[in-house]
Amino acid sequence: MQFAVMSFNLRYWEERDGKNAWPYRRDGAAQIVQENSPLVLGTQEGLLPMLQDLDGRLPSYSRIGEGRAEDGGNEYCAIYYQRERLDLLSCNQFWLSETPQVKGSRSWDSSLPRICTWAIFQDRETKIEFAFFNTHLDHESEWARLEGTRLILEVIESMRLTYPCILTGDFNCTPDSESIRLISGKLVNALAVQNLGEKGTFHNFTGTVSEGPIDYIFCTPDVTVQSGAVLNQKVGETYPSDHFPILAAVQI
Repeated sequence: MQFAVMSFNLRYWEERDGKNAWPYRRDGAAQIVQENSPLVLGTQEGLLPMLQDLDGRLPSYSRIGEGRAEDGGNEYCAIYYQRERLDLLSCNQFWLSETPQVKGSRSWDSSLPRICTWAIFQDRETKIEFAFFNTHLDHESEWARLEGTRLILEVIESMRLTYPCILTGDFNCTPDSESIRLISGKLVNALAVQNLGEKGTFHNFTGTVSEGPIDYIFCTPDVTVQSGAVLNQKVGETYPSDHFPILAAVQI
């Protein structure tokens, strides 16, 4: 089974972004997804109105996940998947905290509640099953990033004997950080094995990246990475986000 996966920080809807605010980017964001046709897509920073915009522009995809706040609102780590090709077997999310099943919880000096959304899919043609995780680590607390990474790895370890696993996300840290070194010791960094592991992904709508990536695709060793890309092009006159989406072609 061969397919593409994408990680895409959408940049939340912020009016002060002016010409880069979401209403000017939503068509381009949908277009870059359609052009690359990932079977599964992990998004970060999507607010519900933004995701509803994408829902209407990505008619072949279904979406799972909820917001990180106690009431289910605020930013999502939503997962999109092609519903004609995949059956959703189960899904849930947990909070990156000492009480991961408590909605809106946070720990380790995290500036905000942080979440990881996960799903188990079955390919309708091959009947292959796999698990997909999507997250967004804290942007301020290194402690929260490290402990959040440990928690995500614990959940992946509990599933990896049954399912090949793929993890996407904005980790808010570069490859030399303790969090990325930890996860790279357990999982395969999809872009790194394609010699793209040092290519930056955050560019603040300038097209000029900061040093090193902060967005990643990881997978268990039973998932073969065939190719990868940092999608650094504009769509029309506008960048789809202040992060470049990243793409990996994989085989299970």
